[in-house]
Amino acid sequence: MKKPFIRTEELQKILQEVPTPFYLYDEHGIRTAVRKLQDAFAWNEGFREYYAVKAAPTPALLEILKEEGCGLDCATETELVLAEKCGFGGTDIVFSSNDTPAKAYLRAYHAGALINLDDISHIDMLDAVLPEYPEKMMLRYNPGGVFSLGKSGEGFQVMDTPEESKFGMTEEQIMTACRLLSERGVREFGLHAFLASNTLSDEYYPVLAERLFQLAVRVQKTTGCAVTMIDLSGGIGIPYRPDERENDIHAIGEGVRKAYQNVLVPAGMEHVRICTELGRYITGPYGALITRVIHKKQTYRTYLGTDSGMQDLMRPAMYGAYHHITVIGKENDPCTCICDVTGSLCENNDKLAVQRALPETGIGDVLFVHDAGAHGHSMGFQYNGQLRCAEYLLREDGSVRLIRRAETPDDLFQTVVW
Repeated sequence: MKKPFIRTEELQKILQEVPTPFYLYDEHGIRTAVRKLQDAFAWNEGFREYYAVKAAPTPALLEILKEEGCGLDCATETELVLAEKCGFGGTDIVFSSNDTPAKAYLRAYHAGALINLDDISHIDMLDAVLPEYPEKMMLRYNPGGVFSLGKSGEGFQVMDTPEESKFGMTEEQIMTACRLLSERGVREFGLHAFLASNTLSDEYYPVLAERLFQLAVRVQKTTGCAVTMIDLSGGIGIPYRPDERENDIHAIGEGVRKAYQNVLVPAGMEHVRICTELGRYITGPYGALITRVIHKKQTYRTYLGTDSGMQDLMRPAMYGAYHHITVIGKENDPCTCICDVTGSLCENNDKLAVQRALPETGIGDVLFVHDAGAHGHSMGFQYNGQLRCAEYLLREDGSVRLIRRAETPDDLFQTVVW
């Protein structure tokens, strides 16, 4: 059974002061996850985590990660601006973008970020906008084919068919890009790939690493270009369902180490640094959506209507994703109520859960929606005039701090020209 990261009594005290809905993040859990990851890859002298900003672009959380020694993975110009405002700069930032506007590349260049090139044709754009090429760049690889390893219990993966993915280049394009960029002054190269999302297998990273390591050896032998960095991107999942097994990050790190020793070291590439971009693994389990039941409807099904909805947590509607729900104060009650947990949008897929077994739940009950600390608040929207909720941080000393206020109608109309 999943348990909230905060005790019921502590949450009830918060609820006396804070109106629902809101997001709550666990500072201790986030710091612990980063430290476990760093320990698992401590064998690699240059290892660094570049947290995927899209997972939770909240400055207070990014500042915690900065204190823990993380860099940031940015995908848009706005994320670059956010990174700079939070004190990240230079090689603290990897810019991994696709279908990228020229001005975003220029922003990344002036920030000193490591530019991860998604498409060989973008070299023409860089020729036109960059004052000069940086000495180090990264290239995103797409091996094609189908990748199926460690499928999540949710029954889906965001990307397990690389051949159908819009991301990355073929191996032939990687080779050509290395030669072209070398002619333009690039002296060091990094390789990056992302093959699957939310894998619950300790084998995913080692398998991905081995493929990238082998590619790095081929690139260096074929082109003479120095590969000095391998970015394994994201993909390590979290157990959204109570019966799912949690990944063993130390076993994953050891699997990557073995692949490194077997492939890179014999090729004389024992100084290649390893990087990761693990948004979901780091913050996912340590954020929750707290919402209150405001209606209970009985027709052909039982519906628990909440003061939240998919405008605050889109994943269930977008992917059919599962987020476990705890009814606060009824943690040990039998789950005898089969219901849909809904919001108030004029869309039938505005549901946080479908035909979910919960304890007998009524108006006024508070729901703790688990594992919403990544791709939760960040995917919020304002359809139907709904407003995104506030975010709070549960600090290590037990205090709670507002880190983003709830939106107001005035915020919604700020961009309107009357």
